[in-house]
Amino acid sequence: MSTGELLSIEPQELQFPFELRKQINCAMQLQNKTDHHVAFKVKTTNPKKYCVRPNSGIVLPRSTCDVVVTMQAQKEAPLDMQCKDKFLLQSAVAPPGTAPKDITPELFNKESGNQVEECKLKVSYVAPPRPPSPVREGSEEGSSPRGSISDNGAVNLIDSNTAPRSLAESHEKSPEATAIISKLTEQKNSAIQQSKRLQQELELLRRQGNKSSGGIPLIYALLVGLLGLILGYMLK
Repeated sequence: MSTGELLSIEPQELQFPFELRKQINCAMQLQNKTDHHVAFKVKTTNPKKYCVRPNSGIVLPRSTCDVVVTMQAQKEAPLDMQCKDKFLLQSAVAPPGTAPKDITPELFNKESGNQVEECKLKVSYVAPPRPPSPVREGSEEGSSPRGSISDNGAVNLIDSNTAPRSLAESHEKSPEATAIISKLTEQKNSAIQQSKRLQQELELLRRQGNKSSGGIPLIYALLVGLLGLILGYMLK
């Protein structure tokens, strides 16, 4: 910041985040440190390259004034990103009630006995600001489809609504699957109970056959064997 007796100027070096084919602004603030009206005028060594708004004006006592310097879009980048342009800010005490339209070159003439100050400002180019970090997947609603990288390096886009839809379909089909499983379980339990009953009847027939001399009739043996095959097939 300049420590002149009339105006404090911030910054002392105009920094432009240089980008090709883009207008770039740099703000400058002037602060009147006196109880007088102070007139100012901004000059540059390259007037076709820069636009200053306002380039002249009046700073009221103990107040501030903002000045915006705009660098026109450039088609080529300078070598080593060095800039030799300079600005000169002149300030002088003005009579009370002086308006910006009343500012004349004679007001900044030291030979006329006016209190005049001059401040030279350098220009530099700096790197443009980095773009914001990308939003993480799933952090916001309505985000773009997520992607995954396969083994061959291809990017596979996955719609964020696919997984919920598949899950909903599985929930819709679950009652049918539950009913089928329940029916099969009932059939299995019924077959097991029938097998137990047949085993009990077979054991009873064996006991009766042992008591009788004729043994187990052939038809009963065939019937039991056939039922055993059927139950064995059902239990597989």
